[in-house]
Amino acid sequence: MGTIWPADFSGKRDPKYIVLIQSIRSAIQTGGLTAGQKLPPVRELAWQLGITPGTVARAYKIANDEGLLETTVGRGTFVAGAEMPTPVVEEPLLTATTPDTLDFRACRVPDLGQGDTIRSILQQMSRDTSDRYIDYPTNDTDREAREAVVRWIGQDRAGRLNAEDVVLGFGAQHSVMMALQCCLSGANPVILTEELAYPGVRHAARLLRARVVGVEMDQNGIRPDRLAEAFRQHGAQVLLTSAEVHSPTTIRTSHARRQEIADLARKFHLQIIEDDCHRVAESDIPGYRAICPERGWYISSLTKSVSATLRFGFAACPTPMAKAARQVAQSSFYGMPQPILDLCARLINSGHADRIRQSVEKTYLQRIRLAVNVLGHWDIRWRPDVPFIWLRLPQGWRGSTFAMACEAKGIRIKPADEFALPDGSAPHAVRLAINTHISDERFESALNAVSRLLANPPTNVDL
Repeated sequence: MGTIWPADFSGKRDPKYIVLIQSIRSAIQTGGLTAGQKLPPVRELAWQLGITPGTVARAYKIANDEGLLETTVGRGTFVAGAEMPTPVVEEPLLTATTPDTLDFRACRVPDLGQGDTIRSILQQMSRDTSDRYIDYPTNDTDREAREAVVRWIGQDRAGRLNAEDVVLGFGAQHSVMMALQCCLSGANPVILTEELAYPGVRHAARLLRARVVGVEMDQNGIRPDRLAEAFRQHGAQVLLTSAEVHSPTTIRTSHARRQEIADLARKFHLQIIEDDCHRVAESDIPGYRAICPERGWYISSLTKSVSATLRFGFAACPTPMAKAARQVAQSSFYGMPQPILDLCARLINSGHADRIRQSVEKTYLQRIRLAVNVLGHWDIRWRPDVPFIWLRLPQGWRGSTFAMACEAKGIRIKPADEFALPDGSAPHAVRLAINTHISDERFESALNAVSRLLANPPTNVDL
């Protein structure tokens, strides 16, 4: 049986398995390979193409992982059919909790009286006699909120910016989704991101039928050489990154490293989507939109610094992409609710939002200091301005096993497994978010319980 999608290896510098997988993708996209068609066995195809069986097996595995092929023991390998795959059930991005829950999974903004401030502004709004609460939102009715966002972000973070460059969304995750919808195209889009990534990256990729590929990091952020290698092997249109506060490791990408990555983005025609949702403190390093304004997106929200209940996020788009982003927003949900727009604009313009942000930063700092006092003798990464700690586990513990042991003590944490990408691996580590909704005494007691568990690993764990 001959193959109707012969891979041509002549003149190709890429590894042969990359050439082969690209040939499979192309044949499926053009109809050369059709749903349900059986492919040759690994050894037969290797003989036909004059390559090793291991090369064919590697290409088949990638195609299986992408959902292009289906392999069944005893039957063989087939082009994937029309049936939808069974959805992957994952831990939800946000789990319900109570003020007394020992929840170290989610980074929740502390209660510092924001509710009273929000209620006061809503009372002021109730006396507004304008007619803006009747019709659909438009580019004019949300302008005041977009101008407030420009002031909130500041020119140092996102470069030269005006209201026309800003598109509003329901939080940072939703704003990331809109940016991805603008940037991704084709039958098999690829997103590059950090080798460990916030679980929302996987959720977004799955919803958009995109494949997500992790890029190795070091202490300065994503490694440029690994980024170039990932692009050449997989192709991609987007780098989705958390350069300022990487969750879960707390790594901050250096200015010099950002410059290198921006240069690669220009070379490879990559869009850079920077998700800055975890930053609370002011930054002295410009974001990618300032460094690479023609292809840099800056995305954040008020969720971690003011209030999560508002669901107010924003994307500062590359100027050439702003019109497309507004079209995506309008096609998806018409626009943000006018009361939320007015409320958030007043929070920012009055200075209340910034005062709350400063108080949140101080609260995080106090809790981080307390956590470091208890866990500082373990292998941890932390920053005074980040509301979580990255804890590398001592020998004898795996991330998932340690999380279960903590849960048995009534303490919920996130193991590194939840940040691993589909084709990636997870280190023996966990992320502990700072729970500001319990007293200092309970907080310290919970951390001491965590420390005792670290000191007593199980004896039956095979590492």
